[in-house]
Amino acid sequence: MKNFYKNGLSGLVPAENQKDTLWIAVENPTLEDRNFLLNELQIPESFYNDIEDIDERPRIEEENGWNLIIMRIPFKNNDSKLPFTTVPLGIVFNKDYFVSLCFHKTELLEDFVAYTQRKSIGIKNQYDLVLKLLLSSSIWYLKYLKQINQRIKLAEDNLEKSIKNEELQALLELEKCLVFFITSIKGNDILFHRLKNNKTEREHFDPDLLEDVDIELKQAQEMSNIYSNILSGMMDAYASVISNNLNVIMKRLTSISIILMIPTLIASLYGMNVPNALENNPNGLAIIILVSGVLAIIGALLFKKKNLF
Repeated sequence: MKNFYKNGLSGLVPAENQKDTLWIAVENPTLEDRNFLLNELQIPESFYNDIEDIDERPRIEEENGWNLIIMRIPFKNNDSKLPFTTVPLGIVFNKDYFVSLCFHKTELLEDFVAYTQRKSIGIKNQYDLVLKLLLSSSIWYLKYLKQINQRIKLAEDNLEKSIKNEELQALLELEKCLVFFITSIKGNDILFHRLKNNKTEREHFDPDLLEDVDIELKQAQEMSNIYSNILSGMMDAYASVISNNLNVIMKRLTSISIILMIPTLIASLYGMNVPNALENNPNGLAIIILVSGVLAIIGALLFKKKNLF
C-alpha cells in the first residue's frame, strides 16, 4: 500500500497527484507497488531487495543518483513469543522523489503524519524528513520500552505468587525484545552520526532537530540498557530463589524419610519370624506402635530444633 504526501498548511497532507508529492510512503508493498517502484520510479532493485531483508543493518548507500538510508524501527506484532522486535525502514531518494519503504505495517508512519498535522510541522528538505523520521522512531522505542517495563512488572508479580516455567519464559522473551532494541538503537545512532557529519548537507540541517534526535537516541539507548540490566538481575535472582527452594524441599523430604525409617526399622525387627521379648504379650502390638511413635516424634523434634524440618 502506498500513500502520497505533500506539505500543507497543517503539516503533511495527502497529495492529489504524483507530481505534487513530497513523500511516497509504501508499507506492505504489493506486486503493483513493486512494479511502480522498480519500473516507474526506476529505484535500483538491489535497494528494494536490501530493504526486504528483515535482518538488514542501518546504513547509507548511493547508486545511480539514488541514495539509500536504512534505519531500524520498533515493531509490535502478534507473536506471543516475541511481542516486540525491530524491522528495517528503507528511505530511497534522489532529486525528484523521496520514498520510504517498509515490508511491515507499523504504527510509526501513520502517527508521524498525524503528529505533523497536530503540530503544523512542515518538511524543509529530504534530509529534514529523514531526521524527523529517525526522531519519531526513537520516540516509539521509548513508548514500547514503557510497555515492556509494564510486562516485566506483571511477570514479576506472577513470579512472586508462583514460580513456574511460564513466568520465567515470559521474562526470557522480553529479554530477547530488549536485545533487539539495544542492537537496533546502536545502529541508528551510528547512522545518525554519519548523517550529522555529512559535509555536503551539513549546512542544511536544523541544529535544534539534530540535538533532539541525539537526545532521544541516547535516552532510548540508556533506557534499553537499564531495563535489560534490571531484567537480567531479576532472572538471576529468581534462578537463585528456585535453586534455594529446591534445596529446602529436598532437605525436608530427606528429613521425613529419616523419621519414617525409625518405625520402619522397629516394625522390621519385630516382624521377623524369631523369638522376641513381646512375642507372648497380648499388648505387644500396641507397645511397638507406641514406642515407634514416640521415637518418631523425638526425631521430628530434633530435626525441628536443628531447622532441618
